[in-house]
Amino acid sequence: MDHKPLHLIAAADRNMGIGISGNLPWSLPNELNYFLSKITTVSDPGKKNLIICGKGSVVKDSLSLPNCYCVVLSRTLCSVPENADYLCRDLPSAIQLASMPPLSEEIETIWVIGGVKPFEEAMKHPNCDRIYLTHIMAEFSCDTFFPKFDWDTFKLLDEFPGVPSDIQEENGIKYKFQVFQKVCKE
Repeated sequence: MDHKPLHLIAAADRNMGIGISGNLPWSLPNELNYFLSKITTVSDPGKKNLIICGKGSVVKDSLSLPNCYCVVLSRTLCSVPENADYLCRDLPSAIQLASMPPLSEEIETIWVIGGVKPFEEAMKHPNCDRIYLTHIMAEFSCDTFFPKFDWDTFKLLDEFPGVPSDIQEENGIKYKFQVFQKVCKE
């Protein structure tokens, strides 16, 4: 089987809140554009990325995302939802989908974009090597939270290519793009 890089990407407020009633609690168009550019960028023009999300976290316009296939995780849906290319019952089967022909030839990177359970499972997966987590420097009313992760396993990098290192501000809200890299333990 072909092992693909597995990354998580999210934005979280000071309390690690990521959503409320199935929506983002903030309006930060530039941060959203950063998110979209990360999940749609491929280094090889012939490749695509695989986007994995729970049924409540589907990117509304995922069909228009260039260079991407979208997998929705659900144990209850019987057919592939609108705005998705595939339906899988769980994260391991979605990862396996990308690791075997015919998709293994096409997929460059696997991105998990939510919800909480897919994030939790992905962080424990041996192929998960990076978490892109935008730190929103404010508090919002949230009912969904990014899961805790082991700061000894994932270390915050001071800088990362293609990721602005300075504090951003939009609509009066400050935020900082962060990248956590899995530490290889010998």
